Amino acid sequence: MLAVDAPFHEVRRGAKTLLFQKSALGDRGGLGMETGDRLRDLAQRVGTADVVDALGRVHRHRSHLVDLASPAPDRLLFGPAVTISFFPACEAALPSETFNFPALFSEAVREGGEGRVLVMASNGYPDTSMAGGTKLSLLRHAGVSGLLADGRIRDFDELADTELAVYCRGEAVAWGGATVTPFEANRPVVLGGVAVMPGDYVFAKGSNAVVIPRDQVLDVLEDAERTMGEEADLATRWTAGTPESGRADVR
Repeated sequence: MLAVDAPFHEVRRGAKTLLFQKSALGDRGGLGMETGDRLRDLAQRVGTADVVDALGRVHRHRSHLVDLASPAPDRLLFGPAVTISFFPACEAALPSETFNFPALFSEAVREGGEGRVLVMASNGYPDTSMAGGTKLSLLRHAGVSGLLADGRIRDFDELADTELAVYCRGEAVAWGGATVTPFEANRPVVLGGVAVMPGDYVFAKGSNAVVIPRDQVLDVLEDAERTMGEEADLATRWTAGTPESGRADVR
């Protein structure tokens, strides 16, 4: 008998028992309500490039995705990630009565969906539809704030009329269920070369997104806001004709 540690829960897949790491997000990512309010306030005041710059002062790994599409590109997407990884569809190996979006989404939000961001990895199918308005109504019911996907999403007009913030590789019109299927939930995933761990914070606005390690999200956002202020002051002085040398790191 396999002993299952507390950080994991069992999920039955036919005759198999799989182990999924619990998200351990707690309240708004386990950072506390007061910190959560501070994070949301900061997120409203900074831009994606500011966050990428701030994170780059801590890490050197790639953390951003560009050229994304959204039904509402002015709508901020921000929150801790829950993940669904997709796999090439095969009814014999991955029967649809088990491997389907409602089932995997339920696993993804098992620890709670309020304020989370659903991250969906297509695993090599960026031009395939991963979901549409009907499936994504489950996000609204669970309180999930939005979606980041490296595949396509259907029903942009319908989604624009909801409160969901959706960012993906473009709008689809054809159903993608014959090509890919949801496979596992709350495992680390990779989107466009960017690693996403369950609980990492997703920040997206306009046509770009950045993924921030959970333990450093407050420091990164505070640094982004502080640098914005410093560069705004610098731009004011430069506009007035008093440029300063020695600042090679400004935008």
